[in-house]
Amino acid sequence: MSRIAPTLAALKAGGRKALIPYVTAGFPEAEITPELMHAMAGAGADIIELGIPFSDPMADGPVIQRAGEKALALGVGLAQVLEMVRTFRRSDDRTPVVLMGYANPVERYDLRHGEGAFIRDAAQAGVDGVLIVDYPPEECEGFAARLRSAGLDLIFLLAPTSTDERMRQVARLASGYVYYVSLKGVTGAGHLDTAAVERMLPRIRAQVSVPVGVGFGIRDPETARAIARVADAVVIGTRLIQVIEEQPRDQVLPAAAAFLGGIRRALDA
Repeated sequence: MSRIAPTLAALKAGGRKALIPYVTAGFPEAEITPELMHAMAGAGADIIELGIPFSDPMADGPVIQRAGEKALALGVGLAQVLEMVRTFRRSDDRTPVVLMGYANPVERYDLRHGEGAFIRDAAQAGVDGVLIVDYPPEECEGFAARLRSAGLDLIFLLAPTSTDERMRQVARLASGYVYYVSLKGVTGAGHLDTAAVERMLPRIRAQVSVPVGVGFGIRDPETARAIARVADAVVIGTRLIQVIEEQPRDQVLPAAAAFLGGIRRALDA
């Protein structure tokens, strides 16, 4: 069993909402990621989403694309991402970690290391869940079953365009939580319509039994708090990456922690 469900259940029992920051592994420097993960956990992150760098990230806007390109230029691939998780786990065995990325790096990893190597190595590294953007539910039943057998959750995206039938398909396989993409478009695009999120979440909950996190477009404490009124978790990626890329090396950790600390206080207020 992964750490995700117990973490979310404990938060719910305490009347609190989950803060889930996203960072690209290997950005802004390859060796900084485990330190950054610790800083985020210390600032109040309940679950950490760690992006696997990829050359063609179809769902990501320019900010996260730049972060991925820099990480790739530094030689960061899936093997290095798993090593970062192992390093983090040496001193944090509590905070759930979700790998978020695309099918290509996962399938290439298995081609290089043997069938099933990704799930085996992710579980051994201390990963709790996986979100593969371009694995639709109808094409990954076997993958979901193998993850469950290894004690990992498979997390899916839902969107404003998702039909009730698509939600039911996701509900059959999803565990941990589902990630509702609140905007039509890529990460960091558009203006968050909190009223539209409020209307959509009851539809999702009518089909899906796991907690619902909301991301895309959450940029500050005010929008985070507004979303937390109706969602179980708030996911923040693009704005956090922007904060990080604006800093000199010695200010990355305190700046990221300060930003997330403000979000944490808003969620708990």
